[in-house]
Amino acid sequence: MKSLFYMAAAVMIAVALVLLLLPLLRNGRKTGGPRSLFVLMLGIALVVPVGAALLYRQIGTPVALNGVTTQAQTVTDVNKALDQLRAHLAAQPNDTQGWLLLGQAEMEMQQPDQARSAFEQALKTSPDNTAAMVGWAQADSTARADHHIDTRARELLERAVKLEPNNQRGLWLLGISDFQQGRFADAASTWRTLQPMLQPGSSVAQAVEQQIALADARVGHAPASASSTAAATGTGPALHIKVTIAPSLKKRLVNGDTLFVYARAEHGPPVPLAAARLDASQLPAEVTLTDAMSMLPSTRLSSVARVIVGARISHSGNAVAQAGDLEGDGGAVTVDSRKPVNIVIDKVHD
Repeated sequence: MKSLFYMAAAVMIAVALVLLLLPLLRNGRKTGGPRSLFVLMLGIALVVPVGAALLYRQIGTPVALNGVTTQAQTVTDVNKALDQLRAHLAAQPNDTQGWLLLGQAEMEMQQPDQARSAFEQALKTSPDNTAAMVGWAQADSTARADHHIDTRARELLERAVKLEPNNQRGLWLLGISDFQQGRFADAASTWRTLQPMLQPGSSVAQAVEQQIALADARVGHAPASASSTAAATGTGPALHIKVTIAPSLKKRLVNGDTLFVYARAEHGPPVPLAAARLDASQLPAEVTLTDAMSMLPSTRLSSVARVIVGARISHSGNAVAQAGDLEGDGGAVTVDSRKPVNIVIDKVHD
């Protein structure tokens, strides 16, 4: 069953990459892009899904949170493919399609800071590229501890939707930004604009419908479901987590280290249900994980009964565990617990 899930995950990622690569390839042919770049795109389309599936397998179980040897060869293969693309871009820095591909691949590999930089380069070479605008906004939100979409990210989304009114990802993210800022009527309106573009009955359409109901509940325009009412009144999951580091490991901290605090379903897919990203210099730190900190509306804390909570300090800023990272495990807790969860970072990832 687990193997089937990993295969399905790889297929879904592959489909997502293909949807990105086909327009890039078509545009590249029109603009006379080098054949070597097309070959590299195809290689990344094959390598990244496999690598991501194996990495999810590594980090997707409670045992893995305590430290499991990484799939070193897979990581090497993925990094090699990305290094080839970076080398191509170093030689041809005006290749917008290449920067877009790099940004998307780095997002798939959970490297939002690097992805944001790649989309930034794409915007420099093509300021009106809507894919670069939306990609930058999503990467910026993912890299932030609060996942908020404001200031420049919001400006880019507004501009992207103005240039391309049917940009589905742009509309979705713009609605999230409205909701985060308390503009619930605007959020509902934005998502209603998105609704007709989605396949009726699909999981995405259902998620958008739920978010519209939640936004409506905040402004009193429509009756809300029990789960929506709970979220709207602040009675939804709110896991308060206190993170400290063992004195023996403090000497291992260096400037620029990143602290990840996360919650995953005790049983189920390995996608984090809620996560926060902070500067490790903030330790000891307190974080409250809520549904608002989910990156996918269909995978939220309120969707399960129990979660595994943990914390990790990354020297590289990579969300995937690497040798030398510092870790702590808070164990399994119920999502409706109001008791603080204490996590002591006291282990070194092998």
